[in-house]
Amino acid sequence: MAEIEVRPFAEGDADDVLSLILPIQREEFGIDITADAQPDLRVIPDFYQSGKGQFWVAVEDGAIVGTVGLKDIGNNQAALRKMFVAAEVRGREHGVAALLLDRLLVHSRDAGLTDIFLGTTDKFVAAHRFYEKNGFAEIAKSALPRAFPLMAVDSKFYRYMVG
Repeated sequence: MAEIEVRPFAEGDADDVLSLILPIQREEFGIDITADAQPDLRVIPDFYQSGKGQFWVAVEDGAIVGTVGLKDIGNNQAALRKMFVAAEVRGREHGVAALLLDRLLVHSRDAGLTDIFLGTTDKFVAAHRFYEKNGFAEIAKSALPRAFPLMAVDSKFYRYMVG
């Protein structure tokens, strides 16, 4: 198994990020969404890599196999977005999701964030288990901060208290 490197998104990664995320959303989970419906993926440096935010990619043998974004929403709070891992490197034995989340949590502590919120769909059941196992607590939509960037497909919400 090749070594997985987690690093910040770089300008040349944009097409590879879309090529990873769209098929997972559309083909694997049947979510009717397009690249145009996710304009944040066209402007990752501006949208995610500003304030206390960041966007990371997991790379194996030169190919992007995972992503996670942290969007600064103000008030020392952030939104976890776009956590996707290629099917062939999913699971505990590969550890890609854990590496991505660990990098995000270390950055969050170092940046002085107090809370991380996320929204997901009912379809991502394995993701729900992963988040819950890693300290995220399910919350009501009404408990989200006003600045949280809601996605139309989000139906389940979580909060992680950094500290």
